Amino acid sequence: MANYEEVRQPSYTAGQKPAPLLHMLRGDIQAVLDRDPAARSTLDVLINYPGLQALWGHRLAHWLWRHEFKLAGRWLSQLARFLTGIEIHPAAQIGTGFFIDHGMGVVIGETAEVGNDVTLYHGVTLGGTSLHKGKRHPTLGDHVVVGAGAKILGAITIGDHSRIGANAVVVKSVPPNSVVVGVPGQVVERSKPRPPREAADLEHGELPDLIGVSLTSVMKRLQELEKRVDGRASPGEQESVPHAPEHGVWKGEDFSI
Repeated sequence: MANYEEVRQPSYTAGQKPAPLLHMLRGDIQAVLDRDPAARSTLDVLINYPGLQALWGHRLAHWLWRHEFKLAGRWLSQLARFLTGIEIHPAAQIGTGFFIDHGMGVVIGETAEVGNDVTLYHGVTLGGTSLHKGKRHPTLGDHVVVGAGAKILGAITIGDHSRIGANAVVVKSVPPNSVVVGVPGQVVERSKPRPPREAADLEHGELPDLIGVSLTSVMKRLQELEKRVDGRASPGEQESVPHAPEHGVWKGEDFSI
């Protein structure tokens, strides 16, 4: 598979100054109102959304961590975990407009980097795969959506506007405007990339069935071979071939999740 490590990094990285606090907090609230039809008001969001509460706990814990109050930052992150069921390491870098829907069981590791306008559902893990210190957790670009129960593991990059299907296990980098499904995750490059400023893509029912497509292709190939053996097909007849990914990346239609 091609190397996608050069995918644009999130807008907020360690070497950059964070967005103004008030602007960031307003963006966090607006993200909930925009992406959850059940959100009725700002007060409702402030009181009843553990994803927002965990995120704001992380904002404070991250400030403590950056100012060398590491023990206090880690303690605060554990307190937020106890109260919300969401564990975010205080060193993790998270951009504006971040939304955790429902949230229970979400884990975000120490060196994870999350871009702007990213959406996670419950049970998502941004985990590491190495015992060595340094970058070992994923980087998510802008406008990424990660479905319930998905696991993104290692120092890999998920490109902007990509969608990770529910329960997928992603262990390799993903190009922008892609959909990832399966275990291990299979990458589908969408033939019609989503416009950059369009609303969040939350159509979870529209997933490519890669196994079904492959099985159908194999069955067609088997039928052609049976016809050839039975003498009912000429040698020059067009042969069907099993569908296979090209350089590790499937080609598909305009899939969403």
